[in-house]
Amino acid sequence: MYVERLKYVIQSSVRKTSLYQRIFFVLCGAMLVAVSLELFLVRNSVIDGGIVGVSLILSHLSSFETGPLLLLLNSPFLLVGYQYMGRRFVFLSMLAIFALWSGMFLLKPYPVLTTNPFIVIGVGGTILGLGIGLIIRYGGALDGTEILAILLSKRTRFSIGQYVMIFNFIIFGSSVFVFGMREAFYSLVTYLIAYNIIDLSVQDQ
Repeated sequence: MYVERLKYVIQSSVRKTSLYQRIFFVLCGAMLVAVSLELFLVRNSVIDGGIVGVSLILSHLSSFETGPLLLLLNSPFLLVGYQYMGRRFVFLSMLAIFALWSGMFLLKPYPVLTTNPFIVIGVGGTILGLGIGLIIRYGGALDGTEILAILLSKRTRFSIGQYVMIFNFIIFGSSVFVFGMREAFYSLVTYLIAYNIIDLSVQDQ
């Protein structure tokens, strides 16, 4: 999902829905992402791409929770996003991040729902994509790497999509050393499933 499309979806959403509706659906999306990460993916050593993936890796390697890392690492991108998408985008994105943080904290005591890799990847990736798709559809975001990608693309011959893929391959490549080759492959497949679900979630905007 590229920044131009993200901006278009946000602008379309602003025209069609009230702020309260957007808040409600952004919160629902964040809860779906929390369910996917906490009850399917993370405890099976499967991660997402982008800043979420980096936060999960750093959380695994340290004593820090994913939520604060997600907010910290996204902060510079949110500041840039303010210039491109406005303060409403930043507000809804921060709301999504805090809701995800809270959701993961509340779900932490519950056991993982399955360890079957096919269910983890298929169901976890689908729920993840639905959640992120809802957040984007109603004006927010959980990941700032797309904003960095558009800035870099303006100065080089690479496209936004190429930069996004480069970032994510670096993240999944790094996860090999943290979680192992098999888990990194599972993470990549989960990301591809989620990416397609996100695309379906916003395509009619």
